[in-house]
Amino acid sequence: MPEGDVLIDLQGVHKEYDEVTAVDDIDFTIRMGEFFSLVGPSGCGKTTTLRMISGFETPTRGTVSLNGKDMTGVPPNARDTNLVFQHLSLFPHMTVGENVEYGLKKSGVGKAARKRKASEYLELVDLGGFEDRNPNELSGGQQQRVALARALVNEPSVLLFDEPLSSLDRKLRKQMQVELRKIHEKTEGSFFYVTHDQEVAMTLSDRMAVMNDGRIEQVGTPEKIYREPASAFVADFIGDTNLFEGRARTENGTTTIEIGDGNVSFPHEKRVDEGPVTVSIRPEDFSLASNGGTFRGVVTERYFQGDQTNYIVEPDSAPISDVRIVTQGRNTPISRGDRASFDIQRGAAVVFKR
Repeated sequence: MPEGDVLIDLQGVHKEYDEVTAVDDIDFTIRMGEFFSLVGPSGCGKTTTLRMISGFETPTRGTVSLNGKDMTGVPPNARDTNLVFQHLSLFPHMTVGENVEYGLKKSGVGKAARKRKASEYLELVDLGGFEDRNPNELSGGQQQRVALARALVNEPSVLLFDEPLSSLDRKLRKQMQVELRKIHEKTEGSFFYVTHDQEVAMTLSDRMAVMNDGRIEQVGTPEKIYREPASAFVADFIGDTNLFEGRARTENGTTTIEIGDGNVSFPHEKRVDEGPVTVSIRPEDFSLASNGGTFRGVVTERYFQGDQTNYIVEPDSAPISDVRIVTQGRNTPISRGDRASFDIQRGAAVVFKR
């Protein structure tokens, strides 16, 4: 996504509750028209960050700016933002149309204009003609889209999402991911999405930030974060990977990474300081070797999944165990219990200094 004007800017934002640090001096920006996700494990500070952007929490220190204005301490109703929660909180005593109109009515918009605009946004989320329905008559996915229309109808500068798909089943969650991308493209709006689900964040985001223990570990495109993780935590949290403890050695300008007891070693293209390292290798970054591969051992598990086959290999070299490997294609000559040999694809290993 091309560089755009900064919409939200967090600078040195820190939040403490008594003696507990929830958010630890974070900085990042969200651009206008961007779908930006904040992803991390439960309890890492994601929702607290969202609540400081929306105004429901005030930073202990640092600034939150929206459209170039410092909004630190400004109450939620005075911010040009809107929230979509995990729990939809649709009003059961109101029709779908009345639910969507609610924010407009509170803002003093006239009845005819409210109805026209509510219908427009229900069309946008593919619920045209549902105005007179009761929310209880709708499926979970339809209720989610009503909540989205209700949040969009006031046309906020940024729409904030707090785990909105986590209560849906896997199939419906995937459908709603597609819908959200379509709606984002139609509205050309700015979306800030908080989730612990890295698959959702990878699917939806133009850019994303990975958070851990109150800190931002890395900000970038999903591709950049997946292929060039900034830390072992990011490599392990975003997608699947194999993490090995090893040692980097440089001789005659060539760096070699030794894993485990040193019986597994391979050249590394990028310069790494000598000493203890952690190595990340994605399961799909191995290739079958006819013999003499980097990793040799016994296949303890094999799972066929159509276009790919997943293996767990117990290598010959102690103390390494349970290497996860994925091969593409229909030809899967290796069975459970077979001996196998695998090579690391050139340039695939990511090495972190320990």
